[in-house]
Amino acid sequence: MIPEIGHFALVLALALALVQSVLPIWGAARNDLIWMKSATWSSLGQVFFTAIAFAALMTSFVQSDFTVVNVVENSHSLKPLLYKVSGTWGSHEGSLLLWVLILTVFGAMVAMAANNVAMRTKARTLSVQAWISVGFLTFMLFTSNPFDRIYPAPLDGQDLNPLLQDIGLAMHPPLLYLGYVGFSIVFSFAVAALIEGRVDAAWARWVRPWTLAAWVFLTAGIALGSWWAYYELGWGGWWFWDPVENVSFMPWLMGTALLHSAIVTEKRGAFKSWTILLAILTFSLSLLGTFIVRSGLLTSVHAFAVDPERGLYILGLLGVSIGGSFALYAWRAPSMESGGLFKPVSREGGLLVNNLILAAATGTVLFGTLYPLFYEALSGGQKLSVGPPFFNASFIPMMLPLVFVMGLGPFLSWKRATAGDVFARVKIAGLLAIGFGLVAWYAFRGGPVLGYLSLGLAAWLLLATLREWSFRIRLFDVPLGEAVRRARGLPRAAHGMTLAHAGLAVAIFGFVGSSVWKSEEILFVKPGTEIQIAGFDVTFAGAEKVRGPNYIADRGTLMVSQAGAHITTLYPERRFYPVAQSTTTESSIRSNLAGDLYASLAEPASENAGAQGAWTLRILYEPLVNFIWIGSAMLVLGGLVSLSDRRLRVGAPKRKTPMPSAVPAE
Repeated sequence: MIPEIGHFALVLALALALVQSVLPIWGAARNDLIWMKSATWSSLGQVFFTAIAFAALMTSFVQSDFTVVNVVENSHSLKPLLYKVSGTWGSHEGSLLLWVLILTVFGAMVAMAANNVAMRTKARTLSVQAWISVGFLTFMLFTSNPFDRIYPAPLDGQDLNPLLQDIGLAMHPPLLYLGYVGFSIVFSFAVAALIEGRVDAAWARWVRPWTLAAWVFLTAGIALGSWWAYYELGWGGWWFWDPVENVSFMPWLMGTALLHSAIVTEKRGAFKSWTILLAILTFSLSLLGTFIVRSGLLTSVHAFAVDPERGLYILGLLGVSIGGSFALYAWRAPSMESGGLFKPVSREGGLLVNNLILAAATGTVLFGTLYPLFYEALSGGQKLSVGPPFFNASFIPMMLPLVFVMGLGPFLSWKRATAGDVFARVKIAGLLAIGFGLVAWYAFRGGPVLGYLSLGLAAWLLLATLREWSFRIRLFDVPLGEAVRRARGLPRAAHGMTLAHAGLAVAIFGFVGSSVWKSEEILFVKPGTEIQIAGFDVTFAGAEKVRGPNYIADRGTLMVSQAGAHITTLYPERRFYPVAQSTTTESSIRSNLAGDLYASLAEPASENAGAQGAWTLRILYEPLVNFIWIGSAMLVLGGLVSLSDRRLRVGAPKRKTPMPSAVPAE
């Protein structure tokens, strides 16, 4: 009975989406208030019925209802309750339902909370959002119904992929989808503005909080997924430039550019066409990621293995969404006013460089992701791999000037700035950053020059960010109490920007340290084998069988000492899940700010290797790697602090006084 309720709720949600896709936009064209307001109740109805469907699917998983095909393929009666719940979105069908639920939630939030948005714009926005809902609801009902039944029901299920039975992966998809789908409402605002033929500061003010919220969720989702890959997959890396990693990273890059571009549109009335284009591109990349993950074009630990014919539907949806929005953009964009003029050396100029670099970097990642797919299609099935060497060689050099501009940008005034004044304000931060790079070179005395340059630029971004913040509160020019008072009086968005920029600098320390100066050993070990790595002495004491709730594991014991003193014991595991007939690697990590000592146990060594009874052990030391997660948390926290600014809250009144255009003079 519960699956039937869920299916019927989806049908009702689709009916409301069809109504909402037509009536409000028709009412806006006729200036009919009643039909425009119909978008509000239809949006609430959509989220109500979609939530019922989602609750029905989750109930089926929790109760182990094996008459539902989705439950059979992705659950088991012995699975822990947490992973029964997360199994709701652990499959293609379930994750698609989560996607639609979040899509309707954002529409309902605009309907209820965006009281400062003009009624016509609001109606058009919600109609566009409803068209997206129609596309995904029809796709789900006709090709990927999560409530399909099977009779007679099997006695038990096939279990969820063991790699996904982890707290990190339980939270990763909802956060990622909140980011992906959050950009849909920004896309809808952009298309509504194109239909209306008007983009102004008020429109940019409406769009900014939604852009920032989506960006925060996507940042958190990517960081959590990277952390999961680091400790769960057993290879010791946090990013492999996997195609599915890339399709989440590209909307993040474009969303970052969009966030900065919307600021210029709001404050200076410039970048109007650019902001609209970025809104369309950001969500288009989210849809492209959906197509790649669900089309069966590639195999990945992150991808859903589905029938490629389903990908044709998503490809059609992608073509209509992207093609239609770009056609509308080509029609309307030339008529948009260009906005305020500015000199090359100005805040606008710095943000333009920022956005151009981010766009070029996105294009590079897009090319590297899609080229193997096109090559395989055009060459008759020949495989080609584009991996980390290409991305590291092409993407990283683009990021170095971006980091420099990020540190410099906040010191620039709107419209025009004087190079001499800017230099006077940043020279201390620049000299300290150069000194930091030299100290790092002396300390490590090894590694590529690019590594030291990257560390120096990270230090530059951190120091320049803190310097700009200190200028705002006049930290060294007034008594401390006065500086604290000024800090309390600063807009929260200013504190959020400082925290986010500083967080990126901190994360760069982790990226560089764990990549350039990582130590790694892969070897056969028997009880009593000793390994020396990065100043640690590690002794393999053996492996024993242990039993978990739904797995059997071989657990290794590693005694770790330094300078003759025991400091910790590591217990890496190799788990076997009998139901899924699959094996996973569970790493064991000793963490501190200096770096991680990381151990993972692979399969027993073969007799042909001359190491009968031995195990294959991977052990690494990754300097500064925890700065990645600290910096990511600072990025998310910075975004949340900015969102708490009353001027960025949904429904906030129009700002009466502008923010300071630049840091005050010394």
